[in-house]
Amino acid sequence: MTARVMGIVNVTPDSFSDGGRLASVEAAVAHGLKLVGQGAAILDVGGESTRPGAEPVPEADEIARAVPVIQGLRARWDGPISIDTMKPAVARAAVAAGATMWNDVAALGFAPDAMRVAADLNCDVVLMHMKGEPRTMQAAPHYDDVVAEVADWLAARAEAAMAAGVARERIWLDPGLGFGKTARHNLALTAHLDRLTALGFPILYGASRKRTIQSIDPTATDANDRLGGSLALALEAARRGADIIRVHDVRETVQALAVQSAILASGAGR
Repeated sequence: MTARVMGIVNVTPDSFSDGGRLASVEAAVAHGLKLVGQGAAILDVGGESTRPGAEPVPEADEIARAVPVIQGLRARWDGPISIDTMKPAVARAAVAAGATMWNDVAALGFAPDAMRVAADLNCDVVLMHMKGEPRTMQAAPHYDDVVAEVADWLAARAEAAMAAGVARERIWLDPGLGFGKTARHNLALTAHLDRLTALGFPILYGASRKRTIQSIDPTATDANDRLGGSLALALEAARRGADIIRVHDVRETVQALAVQSAILASGAGR
């Protein structure tokens, strides 16, 4: 099955690629609907940047940024909407506004009540691996075996979530490319994504416009100049079993995945 595309709707002033571009609720809702028109199957709304070095955002500010956008999208679209947050109170407010997924870069570890809130909300939950926290995560991250360590950690978080009452079928896993990982780590996780799919949970993969691409192409200093690398990573992740690809460039990614799927179907029919 072709991987689905999750479109990014950042309502933050400081996200690494598009911070500040969607300065109003109306602009953010319009952008989200545009992504749906381009083929996004899911929209991911975030009110706090988690780029390397990012400072925390007060809970009330994050709710004020994200919830009106979710309400506006829900009024005009009935598809899946994800809230990208670490904070249980933000997740509660987002789900009340119409979100159907909690995408948590802290894997329900930011607050003591996160697991219980996830169980109570009974929405899909993405558990992402992050080494450290956004302000410090890129300060020389080290692993003895990044693939094994990330896989073991995600499996443990999934078990903890289920023990807290989160339904197994609600759990997604994300290797967390760029979150406490070097370019070498990110590429290894992509090349061995099958080690994560073997855990038996659907996989969300996000490498869109990330600095790993610049490590390969030093001319790509601007995040907006990394489309080619983003597509290459998305196609490889899909080939290796990712179920959702989280991207900024929806139309191009949907097209690339469709062509890949057509090629595979053609080969199967020989």
